[in-house]
Amino acid sequence: MQIVGVVPARYHSTRLEGKVLADVEGYPMIWWVYCRAARSSSLDKVVVAADDERIAVEIRKRGGNAVMTRTDHASGTDRVAEAAEKLGLEGRDIVVNVQGDEPLLDPRAIDILVEAMKRGEQVEMATLIHPMNHVEDPQNPNVVKVVVDRQGYALYFSRSLVPYPRNEGGPLYRHVGIYGYRYEFLRCLVGESPTPLERAEALEQLRALETGHRIKVVETSYHSLGVDTLRDLECVRATIREQGLSPST
Repeated sequence: MQIVGVVPARYHSTRLEGKVLADVEGYPMIWWVYCRAARSSSLDKVVVAADDERIAVEIRKRGGNAVMTRTDHASGTDRVAEAAEKLGLEGRDIVVNVQGDEPLLDPRAIDILVEAMKRGEQVEMATLIHPMNHVEDPQNPNVVKVVVDRQGYALYFSRSLVPYPRNEGGPLYRHVGIYGYRYEFLRCLVGESPTPLERAEALEQLRALETGHRIKVVETSYHSLGVDTLRDLECVRATIREQGLSPST
């Protein structure tokens, strides 16, 4: 069984054009993501799925792996699926979708996700969550909230506040945007048309729930810091400077 990490990288990002190539302390942001993912002990290989030759060039000239994918994919999941096919994956192989805008990715988050999938042969798709803390704004639509059942499967993902805190005691979980798929399931998923809730929330994982599939969620202390705005990018740059980080550390 192969376990491969795929980083979908689209140049024309809706909210921040060209952000995957934005300079982060001397390196493009996508290279930080690639190096962090490559430190995962669970992955046999990491590859960037690019839609623009400029992205592939930046990865390859530093010794990384990149494949070119179509420019018209509706979601990162579709791009990951094309890359996985080109890599020759099959059946029960595991594909990990690593977000290309998280340069401070903790490799251990990938290991936790992969371990959950290896333990549960029936798990077709999995992702991570963590409890929201007091500094996070639950009303922020860029912070995706998750509702989970008692068996540890997702009931719903939303940019809105769910569950609504009519009474105290309801847990608030933030979604950590790393996904694991069985390759055979991933192929089926991208064969489905975008679903109404997926389009309404602009959350591609809702396609799986709307078509009757289950998503295993694993709670972790890992706290993601995605780059959606210039303010996010400056925050990442400041954190890296303050901690004296490099892509390999």
